Amino acid sequence: MKVLTGYSTNEESYKAGKEAAQMAGKFKDAKLVFAYMSCDYDVKEVIQGIKTIYDCPVIGNTSFTGVILPQGYIGGDKPFVGIMVMGDPDMIVGVGFAKRKDYQSARDAGEAAAQTARVMTKMPYKDEPDLMYMAASPTEEEFFLKGANRVVGRVPLFGGSAADNTISGKWSLYLDDKVTNEGVAIALIYMNNGFVNEFTGAYRETKNMGIITKVEGTRCLKEIDGMPAVKKYAKWRGMKTSELMGDKLLSATITSPLGVKDRLGDLIAIRHPMFANEDLSMNIGANLSEGTTVIRMEATVDELVSSVGQTLKALNRQLKKPAVCYHLVHCGGRRAGIGDRINEVYDEIKKQVKDVPFIMEFTFGEYGYVDDGRNTTGGLMLSFTAITK
Repeated sequence: MKVLTGYSTNEESYKAGKEAAQMAGKFKDAKLVFAYMSCDYDVKEVIQGIKTIYDCPVIGNTSFTGVILPQGYIGGDKPFVGIMVMGDPDMIVGVGFAKRKDYQSARDAGEAAAQTARVMTKMPYKDEPDLMYMAASPTEEEFFLKGANRVVGRVPLFGGSAADNTISGKWSLYLDDKVTNEGVAIALIYMNNGFVNEFTGAYRETKNMGIITKVEGTRCLKEIDGMPAVKKYAKWRGMKTSELMGDKLLSATITSPLGVKDRLGDLIAIRHPMFANEDLSMNIGANLSEGTTVIRMEATVDELVSSVGQTLKALNRQLKKPAVCYHLVHCGGRRAGIGDRINEVYDEIKKQVKDVPFIMEFTFGEYGYVDDGRNTTGGLMLSFTAITK
């Protein structure tokens, strides 16, 4: 498999896409382009620029504040686009896209996108894809995934949710000339290469835990142990509820979010409290269920930085053959907590991946899988995937 990366910070959308593709370089067996860019661009124009070099599918989403490539952190106060293109003669890719508004439910949209991708591969239904990539809008990721699973079953998953720089809904996800701020894009990949995924929050468990006793809808946590959720969390942290109200909760919980364990205890899916309501309930960045245990997690900013290298080490320990590329999904909330230390994250990556091509995006939701478990989604997490020879 051949893998190339490129980027641009040109202020003109079309030129930025073309420059990124030109930097990467053209090759005849290109099968898929991952593209992550600034929400300030005209997304369709950027993709048209990329398409001047590549005639394969271009898929991805806008990324929070920047991307990281072998050349370094790209973004900050500049518009940016970073791409990773991959392919070989034996690689088969099918892609699908669905706007949420065109379907009765997110589950139906996910199913439609996956079905389109499956048909495009022209592979027999008995032959499952090796990997499924998903980009989606925040808020209904779990349901998009449920729909896709109707079509492909339990296929190892990676990807993340679209993000913007201000959490104001300016994000986009896209597949070629199709762009939306609410929907799903899916790529199904058949290949001869191996792969591994490490999906983690890399937080430490505390002794603070309780039973979720009331949830409104799927993402509003009303009560823990029968107590208003913000009041319970404030008690755990030794804080006043006034210090956590409104969007203060978002930043206060980057280093101390909530977590829920899977049935085997192999994965703690992080649940990021996003907003504290007047009734002391919390809006959460992923789905919750009554009757399950929620745990308060912890990590320092130093640990948020070092966890990138530690997670890559864990990923590399799984490798049976050398990696040919890394696709790294890093939560945008973690990136916000890291702040101007983002170049230290680049250093952590380079220590582990050496000269192997990679791309890191910053998302508002992360997707991955754990052996003997299920594909799932979380927030404030890392989903690191390596494709091997």
